[in-house]
Amino acid sequence: MQFVAFERAKQGTGASRRLRITGRTPGIVFGGETPAATIELDHNALWHALKKEAFHASILDMELAGTTQKVLLRDVQYHPFKPLVLHVDFQRVDEKTRLHKKVPLHFVGAEESPAVKVDKCAVSHVMTEIEIECLATQLPEHITVDLSNVTTGSTVHTGDIVLPKGIKLVLHGRTNLTVATLVEPVKEVVAAPVVAAVDDKKKGKGKK
Repeated sequence: MQFVAFERAKQGTGASRRLRITGRTPGIVFGGETPAATIELDHNALWHALKKEAFHASILDMELAGTTQKVLLRDVQYHPFKPLVLHVDFQRVDEKTRLHKKVPLHFVGAEESPAVKVDKCAVSHVMTEIEIECLATQLPEHITVDLSNVTTGSTVHTGDIVLPKGIKLVLHGRTNLTVATLVEPVKEVVAAPVVAAVDDKKKGKGKK
């Protein structure tokens, strides 16, 4: 994905506030051998870009001052209740940059699995994203989790995920974390009829 950024001369809280009033969002780009630079972006264009999953988990082409740089979105600050982006951070990357990044999980094949297709189980997604380590050039937009062979009562763990070449999971010392579980459908319990029992009681009273 490509986007346009502009050099920002003025800094500080007051300058950022005035910038937002004009429909721009302040930001910064850092990393690599070039010093960090303050930038600004068109807020509406940025707002719509942030709704796309690829903008969060892929290498972006940032056009700045007539040149294009490879960058990665690192942080976004939103207003607590207004639809407003307050600040964005980007990191410059190249083919040698090694990253730790959270990427979304895409679950596929569940509808064809024995658990869902035959036993009508529901898939409970315990994790929706996962942290990985890789070179910037190998960064995937998402990690696919294949559920086509899951069976009733089974659990999908991080060890079951087939990773693209060069991708490593970052689990921070933990092992085989649960990614998804298969929940069996709740069986309806039909209450036993009570009419017969009431009739028996009435008959018993009549005999006395």
